[in-house]
Amino acid sequence: MAVTDFIVAIELGSSKISGIAGKKLPDGSIQILAMASENASDCIRKGVIYNLDKTTQSLTSIIKKLESTLKASIGKVYIGMGGQSLRTIRNTEVRHMDEETKISQELIDTLKDSNRAVPIVGYQILGVAPQEYKVGNDLIVDPVGVQTDHIEARFLNIIARKNVKDNVAKCCDLVPIEIAEDAEDLIAPLALADAVLTSSEKRSGCVLVDFGADTTTVSVYKNNILRHLAVIPLGGNNITRDICSQQIEEEDAEALKIRFAQAYIEPNENEDENKTYNLDGRCSINAILLEDIVEARLNEILDNVTHQIVLSGYENKLLAGAIITGGGINLKNMEEAFIKRTKIEKLRVAKDTHVSLKGMEVKKDGTNNTLIALLAAGKENCCLVMPEQPKPETAKKPSTISAKEIEIGLFTEDGESAAAAKEEEERKRQQEKEAIIAKQKAEKEAQKAAEEAQKAAEEAERQKKFECEELIQEAIRLKNAGEYNSAKKKLDKARKMRIAEKTETINTIEKEVLRLKSENSFWGNFSKKVNEVVGKVLDEE
Repeated sequence: MAVTDFIVAIELGSSKISGIAGKKLPDGSIQILAMASENASDCIRKGVIYNLDKTTQSLTSIIKKLESTLKASIGKVYIGMGGQSLRTIRNTEVRHMDEETKISQELIDTLKDSNRAVPIVGYQILGVAPQEYKVGNDLIVDPVGVQTDHIEARFLNIIARKNVKDNVAKCCDLVPIEIAEDAEDLIAPLALADAVLTSSEKRSGCVLVDFGADTTTVSVYKNNILRHLAVIPLGGNNITRDICSQQIEEEDAEALKIRFAQAYIEPNENEDENKTYNLDGRCSINAILLEDIVEARLNEILDNVTHQIVLSGYENKLLAGAIITGGGINLKNMEEAFIKRTKIEKLRVAKDTHVSLKGMEVKKDGTNNTLIALLAAGKENCCLVMPEQPKPETAKKPSTISAKEIEIGLFTEDGESAAAAKEEEERKRQQEKEAIIAKQKAEKEAQKAAEEAQKAAEEAERQKKFECEELIQEAIRLKNAGEYNSAKKKLDKARKMRIAEKTETINTIEKEVLRLKSENSFWGNFSKKVNEVVGKVLDEE
């Protein structure tokens, strides 16, 4: 029986592209319905697509495998953004007010929009992690409602090269498959952190290290806020390639690493210098040489991890220590190596997520954690509802069939037509699927365009209000300085902007300007002096 309600997630790994389909159950668990994978070594490097055609072929194959198991069509998928160019940069937006003003949500939204609009050459902002807001001398997470004349908004922007997201979209268009609407800003390391870290670890402060095939991702959290993220372009494959330098085939080098390599070995003066590791007679390597190769590369990776923790500025504030995950954690004695090299004594190895799984068995060795995390992040039903096909009329069975008719029906005419009919049915089904996806995409793009137009209009209105307020504040300053004509011009300019809620304020200030102008004019001053003289005369009398 076909499944009609499920979520599909795709992980673009450097060693393999993996796909998974699951159904979220009422108790919060996920039932795994289907899994599939394809080799990615010839189309993805350092977590980034570099061969569009081969990636498209792999994605198409994975989708077909999943559909075959599900017995249903897939219309959309969740794909997490990652890769070596992924990192965070800090940005600060500041607003000064002429007088103490209550901070509104509108002002906060304006600050966020200003931050998003900051141009970064060659990169695009994939996500934003708001940090604290500095109001006076205080750091506040939610400043709405606080009175101040100065606010400093601190943001952590998650950026990547522009082609990262574009290439994913291009491949999905070629499959064809849609990216789920709420997955457009789905960032793989953030999804992984949500699935692996506890709320206590995020609050107390921790570093999450994901040891992948070509990359190692470092994420630092404190007070439930992402503080730093960086992708180191080094991983388990680098160790394998280092072993290959000893004239060993890559497949054998990987097998030697898995079977014999250790992340950490206690120094031993009595170690046999002639000891070798053999791989079923295919190849061999000196044991000490293998140890040196693994240690050198792993220390380089761990030193880079330590450097990123220091760069975060939170190296002394990580009360929950470090949590390590990914395929690299399966290297023997990895815990000891990590503690000794990074000097972080509190360590947890996450071979699994805290997502409860049912159904198909999933390996709990750290290699599937990101895939499960992306699945858990999904919310939309990914099933493509195909239009119902009219049922063909059942042909009447003949009362008697001759041996010749049976022979023809089984092996010639009917056999060929059945195969042809099946092929034609599959072709039509694929065409219908493509047409539905194309229609959904067009509707989505039209909706997005409308939303962007509305957003642009709202932003223009916000900017208009901001400029109007600036003109009013400038008019007040000019009024206080006695420059009444200039103040009047500023008010006239502000009135022309037709901001309804500012009309009363403009009128009040204008009355005050005109009064002061009149009082301080030549005739106004002359009248004052006359009145003063008359008053003195009357007093003397």
